[in-house]
Amino acid sequence: MARRGALLLLLALVAGLFTLPGGRARAARESLTIGITQFPSTFNPLIDSMLAKSYILAMTRRPLTAYNAAWELVCLVCTELPTLENGLARIEPLAAVNEETGASEGIALTVTIHPEATWGDGVPVSTADLVFTWEVGKHPQSGVGNFEAFRRILDIEVVDEKTAIVHVDRVTFDYNDMSGLTLLPAHLERAAFAEPAEYRKRTLFDTDTTNPGLYFGPYRITQVSPGAHVVLERNETWWGKRPQFERIVVRVIENTAALEANLLSGGVDYIAGELGLTIDQALAFEARHGVRFDTEYRLGLAYEHIDLDLANPILQDARVRRALLLALDREAISEQLFGGRQPVAHGFVSPLDWVYDADLPHYAHDPEAAAALLDEAGWAEMRDGVRHNGAGEPLRLMLMTTAGNRTRELVEQVLQSQWKGIGVDARIRNEPARVFFGETVTRREFGAMAMFAWISSPENVPRTTLRSDQIPTAENNWAGQNYTGFKDEEVDALIDGIEVELDREKRRAMWYRLQAIYLEKLPVLPLYFRANPFIFPKWLKGIVPTGHQYSSTLWVEDWRVEE
Repeated sequence: MARRGALLLLLALVAGLFTLPGGRARAARESLTIGITQFPSTFNPLIDSMLAKSYILAMTRRPLTAYNAAWELVCLVCTELPTLENGLARIEPLAAVNEETGASEGIALTVTIHPEATWGDGVPVSTADLVFTWEVGKHPQSGVGNFEAFRRILDIEVVDEKTAIVHVDRVTFDYNDMSGLTLLPAHLERAAFAEPAEYRKRTLFDTDTTNPGLYFGPYRITQVSPGAHVVLERNETWWGKRPQFERIVVRVIENTAALEANLLSGGVDYIAGELGLTIDQALAFEARHGVRFDTEYRLGLAYEHIDLDLANPILQDARVRRALLLALDREAISEQLFGGRQPVAHGFVSPLDWVYDADLPHYAHDPEAAAALLDEAGWAEMRDGVRHNGAGEPLRLMLMTTAGNRTRELVEQVLQSQWKGIGVDARIRNEPARVFFGETVTRREFGAMAMFAWISSPENVPRTTLRSDQIPTAENNWAGQNYTGFKDEEVDALIDGIEVELDREKRRAMWYRLQAIYLEKLPVLPLYFRANPFIFPKWLKGIVPTGHQYSSTLWVEDWRVEE
């Protein structure tokens, strides 16, 4: 009996070891392996817009401010959020009238960096870093994505090592949102910025990524295997709450089916909700493995769409753009592929946002109307199922997205089939995310249609994506995010006006007009708003989905193990 009892105990212990994700005993969870679907094109926080980079860097650095899971603006690096009420923000006269806005007043924001904030090499995070970041951001050759935020800063008045007054050239409704001021370490990056046009190639974030002095968050990057994984370890200079995990490994598995298999086999402990399984996979996974995992679906501000290259002669005709959208049965896509959890997008503003106009007309599925528009636009001759114009040219367009994303590839096939029904020959060519975002989209080389998602914050003004001065070009070193090349004077004026209108109802009216023009001009084909599925192992707690562009990893120090 004694032998049998000992044998049963041994078998129980062995079984315990092998049924845990990653093959690790429950008592020894000192590391966490996260699976994501994309590898960053760069680790520089100011260059390129890619969720994979933001997701990883949020564990190693912090913006001055960010929106939390309750959609409230909070300080992460500053000690107190500047407001007009607490006196840390004050309206001040401008030396000259702002030519863009016609305003004669700007705003001064007193910003104090956390007194214990220190780079990973021991150098204090200081106002010298704030000033240097501004110098990089406003330089026309630096290649920064959101250069507009830096251009608006007239001056940074240094009070001491930790406090500065930031003078901005206008008073906006979101005047104290300083999330764009993601600090760079001046003591390390200044040399790389000696030739601004070469900064993209020389930044230490890519040439010396494991340098501890680049990071001041709970973790720092200690190992990078391009395209495969990133290793993060506790940053001992972090001033905040000590994170539970000593080590976090972020594994990149671009194929979502393989990502699911790795979760089940223990190759990863947790799949990032922001960059993980597709909604259809998650629904099936929950039905099969709900005993081992908890699932949460967070609908938010992730806007899946198709950017149209308006330099393409075919797409310059608004009738063709409207026909492409009318040909799509987006309601069927939402219901049949996503179980209705990812609602159709009727514009770039989510119904969850207070500025959404629910009364706007929608593009319903109407292939007959689509065909009539194409006839009217000169694509009336049908040869072998493909429309041709009077010059004998086929109505052929390239559709691109991130390779390995099963849902996007499935959606592509549906779109291709529905467009074929009206005589449009859509050819699919996909690329790895780091190439697609790092080169093809950023340099506007997709040629016709690029499918991806914008993830924004609440009431996010689309300046960088719609304003005419935000088009990436070789001359501005591919800065800006208006990848369609869209230009409209009224849209430019509305964007400028919305930002400086403090009256909510007046601002709402301008938002409604902006949404109406967007649907009329259609520089983009809206598809759906994404619901991110978060699938947690039962033992992993503290991860709170936000539903917007600031990922859950900004609060990674709250993640914990509960057995």
